[in-house]
Amino acid sequence: MDEVRFLGIALLCALLVFGGNGTEFEKVFEWKQMSYRDLPDLSKANTPILFPRAQGDTENETFQAYGNIPMGATHHKNRLFITIPRRRPGVPATLNVIDLTKVSRGDRSPPLQAYPTYPINELQPQYAPDLRRLVSVYRTKVDACERLWFVDTGMLEYPNNRRQLQRPQVWIIDLKRDQLVQRYTVPESIVREGVGMASITVDVEPTDCAGAFAYIPDLVANAIHVYSLRDNDMWSFNHSSFAYDRTRTTFNVAGQRFEWDDGVFSIAIGQNDTVARSKLVYYHPMVSTTEFGTFTNVLQSKRIAQSGYYDGLFEALGERGPNTQSTMHHYDPRTGVLFYAEVNRNSIGCWNTNQIFDADNHAVVHLDNRELIYPTDLTSDSDGMLWVLTNSLPVWIYSRLNESEYNFRLWRQDPAVAIRGTKCDNVV
Repeated sequence: MDEVRFLGIALLCALLVFGGNGTEFEKVFEWKQMSYRDLPDLSKANTPILFPRAQGDTENETFQAYGNIPMGATHHKNRLFITIPRRRPGVPATLNVIDLTKVSRGDRSPPLQAYPTYPINELQPQYAPDLRRLVSVYRTKVDACERLWFVDTGMLEYPNNRRQLQRPQVWIIDLKRDQLVQRYTVPESIVREGVGMASITVDVEPTDCAGAFAYIPDLVANAIHVYSLRDNDMWSFNHSSFAYDRTRTTFNVAGQRFEWDDGVFSIAIGQNDTVARSKLVYYHPMVSTTEFGTFTNVLQSKRIAQSGYYDGLFEALGERGPNTQSTMHHYDPRTGVLFYAEVNRNSIGCWNTNQIFDADNHAVVHLDNRELIYPTDLTSDSDGMLWVLTNSLPVWIYSRLNESEYNFRLWRQDPAVAIRGTKCDNVV
């Protein structure tokens, strides 16, 4: 275990060393309710019924706009991929695309179109399992090899009718050809249900596309699952730092007070550490204000995962500050800044990794209690631009959205512009 002890010491050293508002994000689109283009016409007899009525007391799966709440947004080369998990009935497609070249000038609420096709997003009669189809996707990532990665949880989360329709799967699609690269079924030995696999982070070099790894936090199982594309294999880590913080369970968002218990939620790949000869990995539970770290060569080791000997390999960096509970976060290599989607204060936060990690070195680049309600996703495209999706989720769950107002918004900003004038700015 000498190698493990060395990595633990190196991690601690790295975390100790790296340790006013900026420019607001630009609003790109906003929707009152989501809509779709080219939905199959169910009135035509020769058109396949997209959402057949299931037997028993299940809901009729016809399109119901209110049940469609966008959860993830990824931009790649004039295409926006929008996910809508099946948390209520009436979702035509859980994975969707917007072709930005076809959006009319002035159209602030473009419709979605199923990706890759509507049939692949179609539920089978009587909710029969079909691993060739998608059930429910939360968030996506595009890697350096232009492939779209995501987890299909395989689970319907309808109120009072939750059911695991099929095993969760990791999907990989080549966006240059819009063709499936790989589809890996997650075994039950890894996880019983897929509902906690709400995000995915891909670690790959463009010179070795076959050597990709995917890191999948599991907010329910309090685990990090690791998938190796080359080996077509998966293993898991369980650690106390993956669990939620019992002192940070209270949220107050848009007038809704509630308590959640989501565990490890987001993983961001940071800078390369020359001592450990590995990249730093930042992670946090959503119900927490503490950031944690490990290394990519720890996560990529199935041997370490199975050994259960993690002493010093998963370490706390420190506290981000009050009400900084975060869904997704992303490390920008150009600025060396880590950006956070802070749901409990409707803001985008930041920390410059060249500074000591403490609350005083964190800043806010955008805070808006009227329009930036619940930033559910934060991603970066191949040009380094940050994209943020907000969706007012707590209102949707605990109250009722006003369907005559804009509820869902997509934002973007250049990282260097976003941090200008804040503590995260390298020139401050």
